[in-house]
Amino acid sequence: MNDKKTLDKIRFVLVGTTHPGNIGASARAMKTMGLSNLHLVAPKIYPSAEATARASGADDVLAKAVVHDTLQSALTGCQHVFGMSARLRHLAVPLMNPREAVASLEKYDDDTHIAIVFGREHSGLSNDELDLCHTLINIPANPEYSSLNLAAAVQVMAYELRMSFNPTIERGRVGEEREAINAEDLVHLYDHFERSLTTIGFLDPSNPRNLMRRIRRLFNRADLDRNEVQILHGILRAAETKARSSK
Repeated sequence: MNDKKTLDKIRFVLVGTTHPGNIGASARAMKTMGLSNLHLVAPKIYPSAEATARASGADDVLAKAVVHDTLQSALTGCQHVFGMSARLRHLAVPLMNPREAVASLEKYDDDTHIAIVFGREHSGLSNDELDLCHTLINIPANPEYSSLNLAAAVQVMAYELRMSFNPTIERGRVGEEREAINAEDLVHLYDHFERSLTTIGFLDPSNPRNLMRRIRRLFNRADLDRNEVQILHGILRAAETKARSSK
């Protein structure tokens, strides 16, 4: 499963949510990561103006949410069920962290329906409800204070799904359009550095190896883009011109 369209086949199931604000906040957390398939099992108060207010624009996710009387109903049509658990229990059920769980989805095809089940704010999922889950997911939080707000747990899972199903997300610097370079571009840059540094008298042509090796390491760490490479070429050309004119 690697097409982002398959995110629609992943349903987030909230069981027995007592505070309507947590439903709205969970809807918001899902929408920010491109998810919208929300199912609710026996929520204490829903629909609710507070849920809508906390959704902060994710009203469409709430509007499409499906309400069920039982968890069995919410899981109808799902081929694999993950259950979120804050407590590590002595159950014969596979246990993963969120990243491992999302990575495991690769073995399923695009038509597979997946459920991720979140329990009640104070007590989580019951043992009977966990029996309906094939795999448990535990968020490895601070062991001295490991309780996450429901919407925070939803956000963690939604984020991991977003990053896994959208490998082309730009990971450059904020506000920049970055054009990637290739190995050949770096070879030309390092050749230009060696020529220019020799021209300005900074590099001894009889022993260039250590200096050039350090320069390569420096710029390999810098993750240069095409615009930055062109700037460096321009600086080197200006330095060469200055050095030649001063002779």
